[in-house]
Amino acid sequence: MSILEMLWSALRGITSNKLRSILTLLGVMIGVASVILLLAVGNGSSQEVRDAISNLGTNTLTVRASSGGGGGGQEAATSTSEKSITVDVATQLDAAELGHVDAVVPQVTTSLTVATTDASEDSVSIIGTTEGYFDVGTSSVASGEAFTAADVTTAAKVVVIGQTLATTLFPQSSALGETINVDGSPYTVVGILATQSSTGISDTNSVVIAPISRVQRSFTGFGAVSTLTVEATDSDSVDAASAEIEIMLNQLLGQTEDDESYTITNQSSLLETQQASADSFTVLLGAVAAISLLVGGIGVTNVMLVTVTERTREIGIRKALGATRGAILGQFLAEAATLTLLGGLLGVVAALIGSNFEINGTQPVVLDYSIPLALGVSVAIGVFFGVYPAGRAAAMRPIQALRAI
Repeated sequence: MSILEMLWSALRGITSNKLRSILTLLGVMIGVASVILLLAVGNGSSQEVRDAISNLGTNTLTVRASSGGGGGGQEAATSTSEKSITVDVATQLDAAELGHVDAVVPQVTTSLTVATTDASEDSVSIIGTTEGYFDVGTSSVASGEAFTAADVTTAAKVVVIGQTLATTLFPQSSALGETINVDGSPYTVVGILATQSSTGISDTNSVVIAPISRVQRSFTGFGAVSTLTVEATDSDSVDAASAEIEIMLNQLLGQTEDDESYTITNQSSLLETQQASADSFTVLLGAVAAISLLVGGIGVTNVMLVTVTERTREIGIRKALGATRGAILGQFLAEAATLTLLGGLLGVVAALIGSNFEINGTQPVVLDYSIPLALGVSVAIGVFFGVYPAGRAAAMRPIQALRAI
């Protein structure tokens, strides 16, 4: 029996009971579509987080004061202040001309109410920083201009605000040149930021950025800064820049490597950590989806067993006419494989259509290998689960098969 004859016989067998075949195809289709789509969702989610981290800049470092150490009375407060990272420390770091460091930018942050005569927004993130913030970070001014070094020196009441906040406070007109009240104090809007992608933690487009001297004078006080953003000379120099900053900071703060008054992180390490988590998440989603594909394979076994029972007389006649055990085995394996292949192809089509829509807020990104993988697994499952029914058919003796009906 040639391969073409075997395939033709398989198609005839599949179409002999259309409803049963359709239901089996549906089970395999759902399994294949689930595998491809869930892997795509995991990949899409990973891509969104990866893009958000990359937008922060892969050649930057962030220095933050370590949590803990608070409380303990006056002596503890004095000890903490002696090792605080302040604007003066940032200035000395920037002036040190370290070999792998281009710039050091201090930041202080707080959350306050921002309002105009017509609108108000609570808990807006207020960032106090220097003019270098717009060069080191990924925040760029889309309209207007950033504040200057002179504004920082004079503690000018000028701000650059995010797109979302600008639209909220001034829905009918441009915010440029207008006055906003930050916790009751008037500030002039000199610039509006370009739209940024959100990290999912907070709206990066609803911020107020002002000279650090003004924010400290009006809101936070002249103590420790929240963070230092350090720009390395390039992405390959991040580790070297981190080592230089650590040595210099220890000298300026009068501490040893064993002290833990600050931590240094970089976006590259965040990307590596995120990638590892995303890979685990994607594998988990794929494993969950594979269960439905397995269920579809069990359905194939059930259908093929019923088919063998219904076609017992046909098997007996074919064996009586000289059909070999291998020919009978191949025929029923071909039916199982064809059934799962057709279901797999329909599942691929369904998955590609579904990937055009957001799922739970995530845009699926189909992995290149997921389509051949899902198809290959579906056919393999068809062959695997078809072995027993096919073997049962091939093992029948002609006389017994002819007497069955």
